Amino acid sequence: MRLIRGLTNLKRLSRQADSPLARGCVATIGNFDGVHLGHKTIIAQVRDKARALGVPSVVMIFEPQPREFFQGELAPPRLMEFRQKFEALLAEGIDMVLCLRFNESFRRYSAMRYINEVLLEGLNVRHLVVGDDFRFGCDRAGDFELLRKVGADAGFTVENTRTVTVDGERVSSTRVRRLLTVNGLEQAEVLLGHPYRIRGRVVYGRQLGRDIGAPTANILLHRMPALRGVYVVSAELDDGRVFDGVANIGVRPTVDGHRPSLEVHLFDFAGTLYGQHLAVVFRHGLREEKKFDSIAALKAQIARDLDDARAWVCRHGSARNRH
Repeated sequence: MRLIRGLTNLKRLSRQADSPLARGCVATIGNFDGVHLGHKTIIAQVRDKARALGVPSVVMIFEPQPREFFQGELAPPRLMEFRQKFEALLAEGIDMVLCLRFNESFRRYSAMRYINEVLLEGLNVRHLVVGDDFRFGCDRAGDFELLRKVGADAGFTVENTRTVTVDGERVSSTRVRRLLTVNGLEQAEVLLGHPYRIRGRVVYGRQLGRDIGAPTANILLHRMPALRGVYVVSAELDDGRVFDGVANIGVRPTVDGHRPSLEVHLFDFAGTLYGQHLAVVFRHGLREEKKFDSIAALKAQIARDLDDARAWVCRHGSARNRH
């Protein structure tokens, strides 16, 4: 799969004599946060049509996501960061991911400029899959009907996305996010098609966990997560090994934390994880994150968390046995 970053690189690629977009493409546009069952259905639409036409399949996403641009810290928490999203799209068999920078300049694009510069000049789109409520361009002036009208003249077709429902309700990132905030991990797993996980790189932390007897792998999060609290987890290392463990995700209020972080303690692990990427799967919620009066109180609670997590794993089975 190919990653194209920015409109300039897209236009440069489209002008090449041997461009993979020379014969056009089938594309879809969206945030694809979580790459849940609904997203996978859309991707299948795009992939199947692209194969039928003999052209590449393309997913267009944005960084930051539009709501993050407009709302800043008030925007809903992400289900996954960019790298994890890219890997998820790769796993679904998409040929290209186009990531456009959503900034003030792009925000000002009129609907027709959006169509001309991105869809026609850049992607040479032949077929577009978007929801009938899709809006685009400055002040959200562009819509599904405009795309169909322009497409009829410009030579591309537009198809509505298929809706996926579970228990009578549409599968959406908002619904998954809502479930995660109330510890609905099992229900979220149904909508995602897999257990909820966060994948990230281990960085140096304050090493407080080591000082209080529970060394942790610290994964820096760029945005506040949908999950907050202490969880039983499993983690897969770069070499494929899987360990059970316990994780705290939040801002560490007892030690004056401010930036969101994910701290993972792996049971029966010895070694160094700095620089590795961990895929952390959230299996069960133990408690909410809270501020303790002292480090001693925090240490005592962590000891209880470790005991509770090990007991849960004993009852429900080790993640190692599933690999």
